Amino acid sequence: MIASALDLLEARAQFDAPERAVSMRIAEHAGRIYLDLADEHWRAVAISADGWRVLGCPPVRFRRSPGMLPLPVPERGGSIEILQLFLNLSNKNDLVLVVAWLLAALRPGGPYPLLAISGEQGSAKTVLSKLLRALVDPNVAPVRALPRDERELMIAANNGHLLAFDNLSGLPAWLSDALCRIASGGSFAVRRLYTDEEEVLFQAARPTVLNGIEDVIGRGDLADRAIFLMLAPIGEEQRRSETELWREFKRAQPAILGALLDAVAHGLRAMDSVQLGQLPRMADFALWATACETALWPAGTFSYAYAANRKTVIVSVIDADPIAACVREIMSQRNSWKGSAADLLRISVERTRRTGDRIGRPKNPRALARHLRRAQTFLRAIGIDVTFSREGRAGTRVIRIRRSVENNVSTVSSVSRVRDCGFELPSEEHCLVRSSAGPDHSHPHEFAPDPGGGRHDRRRC
Repeated sequence: MIASALDLLEARAQFDAPERAVSMRIAEHAGRIYLDLADEHWRAVAISADGWRVLGCPPVRFRRSPGMLPLPVPERGGSIEILQLFLNLSNKNDLVLVVAWLLAALRPGGPYPLLAISGEQGSAKTVLSKLLRALVDPNVAPVRALPRDERELMIAANNGHLLAFDNLSGLPAWLSDALCRIASGGSFAVRRLYTDEEEVLFQAARPTVLNGIEDVIGRGDLADRAIFLMLAPIGEEQRRSETELWREFKRAQPAILGALLDAVAHGLRAMDSVQLGQLPRMADFALWATACETALWPAGTFSYAYAANRKTVIVSVIDADPIAACVREIMSQRNSWKGSAADLLRISVERTRRTGDRIGRPKNPRALARHLRRAQTFLRAIGIDVTFSREGRAGTRVIRIRRSVENNVSTVSSVSRVRDCGFELPSEEHCLVRSSAGPDHSHPHEFAPDPGGGRHDRRRC
C-alpha cells in the first residue's frame, strides 16, 4: 500500500503538477536575482534595482548538491575595501578586476570570464581561490584537481555554481576548449547507462578559477576570455597563519557580501543606461561590470584596469607562442610579408636554432597554418593582420601578413574624459566609458586607479 501510494504521488508530481525551473545557488525571476544562502531555513537573498533583502520563501526553486555550505546572512553598510585585507594582490587594478569577477559570478547565466591566478610558491594562490569561492559558493571541497575528461568537467559544473582548480602545471587542448564553452554556456551529451538510444544532457555556464605557478593558459581563444592575476611573493614578516586569516575573514564575510550585493543592486539599476564605445570579447561581462562599478569607485575604473590586463595578456600569449613570436619578429623589420606555410615554417625553424625553444613549434606546414589561425586575434591586437587566400590557377595557398599603421589593443574604447571625486582618470583611450547613470556618491570613495602598479594618493569625495 505504501509503495503504491508513493508511486501515485510521484506520477502526479511528474505529470499533473506545474513545471518549475530549478537553479543552483543563483537564479533570476521577474527582473530580480536570487542568491541561495543554502541554510537550513531555505532562505535566499532577493536583489532588485531597489536593493536587496533576505526572504524566507523565495519564488524560485533551488537544488543543493552534496558539499554545498551555507553563506552567512549579509550585513548592510560594509565596504569592499575590507576584502583587500585578505587578498595578496599586487595593485589596485587587480582588486578592481577581482571584484568585477565576483560581481559577474553573482549574475545568473553568464558569460563568465575565467580567472587565471599565477605566482611563485607561497604567494597564497590556493588561499585566494578558496576565499573567492567562499564569498559566492562555499563548498566542502573549495578547490579540486583537473577533471580527467569533459564528462567529469560537466558533472562538476552541474553540481556547483563556481569551479576552482588548484595547482595546475598546464592545460590539455581538450580542456582549454571545454573551459571556453563553460565560460559562455556549454552543453555535453552522453549515453544514459543501460540504454542504447537515450541521452543525458549537461548544460552549464560557470565562473571558473585556475591557479598555478606558471601561466597555464597558452591557447589564445581561452586567454581572450580570461583575467590574469600575478601574485607577488609574501615576505616572512608579512606572513600569517591560515587559521588566523580564516577567523578574521569569517567575521568580515557578511559585510563584504553585503557590499557586493549593494553593487549588484546598483548594476541592475544602471544597466540600461550603460554604453560602451567599443565592446571587448566578453562584452556582457564588460557591460555588467561597468554598470556596477559606480557603486564602488569612479566611472571608468574598471575599463582602465580591464584594458591594462588585456594588454598584459596579449603580450604574454604572443611571447609564449613560438609562431606568433616569430611573426612579430618578422614584422618588426618590414611592413608586409607574403609566402606559404612552408616558407614560414622554415623561418620558424631558423629562429628555433637561434633561441633553442622548440616547445609548441608545429612540425609541418598544415599544423603551422592551423596554429597561426589561432594566433590571428592577438596578432591583430598589436597591429599585425594575417590573411589566408588561394592564388593562381592551381589555387596555391598563400599567407599575407601586413603591419597596420595603428597599433591598438581592442578593448573598451574612448568616449569622454571622466572626472569623479575630485581627480581625473588617465586619458587612455580604453579607460573611458559613457554612463548616464553617473557615480553613486552615497558613501565616500577612497580609490584611485593605479596604472603603474605603484602607490597613488587617495582623495576623498
